[in-house]
Parts: sequence; C-alpha cells; structure tokens
Amino acid sequence: MTDEPAPSPKAAYQVLARKYRPATFDDLVGQDTVVRTLTNAIASGRLAQAYMLTGVRGTGKTTTARLIARALNCIGADGTGNATASPCGVCEHCKSIAEDRHVDVLEMDAASRTGVDDIRELLDGVRYRPTSARTKIYIIDEVHMLSNQAFNALLKTLEEPPEHVKFIFATTEIRKVPVTVLSRCQRFDLRRISAEHLSGLFKEVANKEGAQIADDALALIARAADGSARDGLSILDQAISQSSSGDDTPTVDEAQVRDMLGLADRVQVFDLLDSVMRGDVKSGLDLLANQYASGADPLVVLQDLLELTHWLTRLKVAPDGADDALVAEAERTRGKDMAVALSMPVLTRTWQMLLKGLGEARTAPMPLQAVEMTLVRLAYAADLPTPEDAVKALGPQGGATAAADRPASPTPSPAPSAQASAPMTPTAASVVTPSGSAVAVSAPIPDVVLDAPPVVTADAPPPLASLADVVALCEVKRQATLAGQLIHTVHLVRFELGRIEIRPKEGTPQDVAGKLGAFLKEETGERWVVSISNEAGEPTLHEQEIAKASADPFVKSILDSFPGATIERVRAIEEQD
Repeated sequence: MTDEPAPSPKAAYQVLARKYRPATFDDLVGQDTVVRTLTNAIASGRLAQAYMLTGVRGTGKTTTARLIARALNCIGADGTGNATASPCGVCEHCKSIAEDRHVDVLEMDAASRTGVDDIRELLDGVRYRPTSARTKIYIIDEVHMLSNQAFNALLKTLEEPPEHVKFIFATTEIRKVPVTVLSRCQRFDLRRISAEHLSGLFKEVANKEGAQIADDALALIARAADGSARDGLSILDQAISQSSSGDDTPTVDEAQVRDMLGLADRVQVFDLLDSVMRGDVKSGLDLLANQYASGADPLVVLQDLLELTHWLTRLKVAPDGADDALVAEAERTRGKDMAVALSMPVLTRTWQMLLKGLGEARTAPMPLQAVEMTLVRLAYAADLPTPEDAVKALGPQGGATAAADRPASPTPSPAPSAQASAPMTPTAASVVTPSGSAVAVSAPIPDVVLDAPPVVTADAPPPLASLADVVALCEVKRQATLAGQLIHTVHLVRFELGRIEIRPKEGTPQDVAGKLGAFLKEETGERWVVSISNEAGEPTLHEQEIAKASADPFVKSILDSFPGATIERVRAIEEQD
C-alpha cells in the first residue's frame, strides 16, 4: 500500500479590502491633491519630519502611511535605488513593509496603547539608526487617542528628530489632536471618495474577481459606502458571496443588494412619498407595511425619504442635478416631475417633519409605530396651506370673514398723554403658535397702532406731546437702540413739556434716562429733565399695541383658532390702492 501525498491546503481567502489595497500612489482613488504633493516632495527631497493624515474611515490613511514608508526605503529591483515616488514593489524593503513585517517600520495603535509609558517605550529606539532600511518610520494610528501626558512626551522628539527618523500619524478626529502636535507636522486631509470614483473602483474589482454586477447595484454600494473605499469593498465582497453558486460566475443585481442592505426599493420610496404628499394615508401606510414585511428597516425607510426629499429640493434649485450618471433614468424622470409639482415651502416643511420623525423613531420603543405616525402627520400636513396662502385666505379678499361682515371694534379712549390713532390702520400682526411657528396676519385692524406721530420734516423738529412722539423722533434720527428700549422696557409715568418720568423694567440699562435727556436736548435745543420714578406707570408701548391688537375681533378669531398662540409684534403697513 503506497502512501499518497496529502492534498495541499487551499490558500486562505483574503478579503477584497486587503487584497486590493493600493500598492502605489497611483492606485489611491480620489486623493489627487495628496498624491501630487507627496510625489513632488519625495522627488525633490523636501521631506518633513512628521506627517499628519486625517480623514474619515476607509479613505486610505494607513495605506498612505505605508506607501510613504515604502517610497522612502525602496532600493529598486537591483538594490541600488534611492527614495522614489514609484516604489518597485519587488525589493526586500517593499515586500516586508507591504506584509507589515519590516523591523524598521514600527506601527502602533494608539487606541490600545494610550499612555505615556507606551510612547516612552517607542521613543527609546529613536536614537538608534535603522537596522537595514534607509529611514526608520514610526506609524501611529488613531493618534488622537493618546493621553495628554503621552502627547507632551512626544513633543520634543517630534520637533527635532534624528535625520534617519520619520513620524506618520493617522487620525479620524483631527480636532482632538493638540495644536502643539499639529504645528510640528505636515497635514494632509484625505477627502471622502466620490460615488463616481467608488463605482469605477468596485467595477474594476468585480471584473478581476470574475463577477458580473449591474450598474444600479454598483451605485447602491457606492452610496452605502459613504465615501469609504474599505466599507464599499466589504459590501461588494458580501454581495459577491451572496450571489455565488458553485462554479458559476457570480451575478449581482440591484434587488440583491437592496435585500442584503435592508434598503427599501427606490421605486417604492417614490411611491411612498408621492402617497403622503397627496394626503393618501392608507396607501402610504400600506406601502410602509409591505416594505417592512420584505425586511426593510423602518428607520432606513425614513432615511430614504429624507434623502429623496433632499434630492428633490436640490432639483428644485438646480435642475441640472437630475443628470447625475449614478441616478437611473426612471428616477431622473420621476424626480423632475415631483420637483416641479412640489413647492419649496412644502419640501422644506417635509424635510423638517421627517427629520423630527427620525429622531422620534430612534428613541421610540416601537420604531415602526413612530414612522407610521410621522407618515400620518405628513399626509395631513399636505392639506395645510403655506403661510402665504394662509394670509391670503384670512385677508378680506379671500377670507371667510370680510371686513364688512365683522362688527366694528370699540375704539378705546386714548391715554391723557396720547394722541388719537387713526380709526382704521392697515396692520400686520405676527401670531406665534404653540409649536413655535409664526403666522403673519395682514388685515385692516382698528386702532392697532398707538399714537401715530405727525410727519417729521427736516426743517423743524416735531412737536413732542407723548412718548410715542419721542420714539418716532428716535427712529428718524436712527437711534434704534434707544427707541427699542423706550418701546419695550420703559413704563411712562408722566409726560410734560421739558419733563418726563419713567419706570424702567428690570434689566434696562441704568443710563437710559441720561441718554434720553441728552438726545432730546440735542434735537430740540431745550433742556429736558428725565427722572426715574417708583410708580407703576402705563404699560409699555409694546404692551399697549399687543393689547389693542388682541381686542380686535378679527385677531381674536385667529388666536382662538390657535390655542396657546401669542402675538409677538404689531406693525403698520401702507394701505394699497
């Protein structure tokens, strides 16, 4: 009986993110500025003692650090080369650095070694020359995790390291790195990789792996990667594994990727938003139930609606955005139609309601119920008019209550020191509802404006017979701060020619009386005595305006329609012909 040789074990599978890690600077995707700067610096020998690489996950920070190490230590295929921006990849140093086993290229994970003792241990070897390489490289990943003491221990060596040492730091939280460290480094910001670059990269990788993947599926993976090549390659790896069957060529389509990622069908997202925008609650809830039954996460559905609303808003202001190559033709056509049909106020209101609903769903015990309630609110809000339409509907031309049909409001008797107001003054009032939104109301409201001052001419100062006259003079002379204090924070006690008594509210500047007296003397040429009194005095001008507006039946009807609403301000407007 002869012994047959044991079959060789199958080589261990290597994930795509590691298998297709860039081997040269040219392989870095979407980082043209960084590549150009580093390439020129290496070619000209203008090398810094330390580099700080920052960016979101998966953009190539650690890969760039290793490429710098290879570029500085490459000796070429013949062993006689110098530092180069195009490492050969075949020499001893290039291979050992790529395999993370070079004795002179030391990598440290600051997330697990954060203390000052770890840094001291690392710095103990700085004074020794490299064992075999040209330059000793220290790569510290997630450097922002180091303690303050560790950063301080690093400063002196980082500022004046030996000529044979280079430091390369990588971090996703650049704001957590002390400025004393940043000032000693050359900083490179690795950008999020665009969806177009990611789609091209994933298609190239899929072809090398012998897999067929639809363009729509590539676009989905690119969007899910969120600018990270590593995340996208991991998703692509999973998609290919899901579609593999025996020796057949794996085929990946959009539906498989959506099912794998738990995403709602894009067409169903359009249908869902269209239903709630039409106020069709039942259809909207049925579509959500179908997506939930198919495995879609309710939170992801809400995020898809947010993304679609944002995209439609961008189409509204920049229609050229519909020509994006990553957007399917059916989506472009339907998106253009919806962007035209939905007004900007409706889109912005939809965005705000979806954003609020997403926050509620994340904290709700039953996310599905929270999402359903958000859709119900959206559907019913679709029937609400915009603020502009509400003003038109409430006005005398389009409202249910015309000015002629409303009873005339009683005209309150003016205060002894006040002048009579016009019997009918066109006025705009801002009513704030309990939810915090403001409803502007424009209608002829009797006696809303208090103490209408006479017209001020440039030839002679106006007669001053009331505090309202003083306010009008302040506004004409552009004393806005003083006018605002007199309107909102000052109670009039007495007003006589040349003498004013006031009671300022708590928090009013103490020099308001002095400033008022100086202002009146300068403008009238006469001495005015402005004194502080402890008497209660009249309500402030602002409070009187609010009281008069609230007494009007028309405004009162609006306040009754919005329980808990308040009037914030009343202003006069010019009567239109």
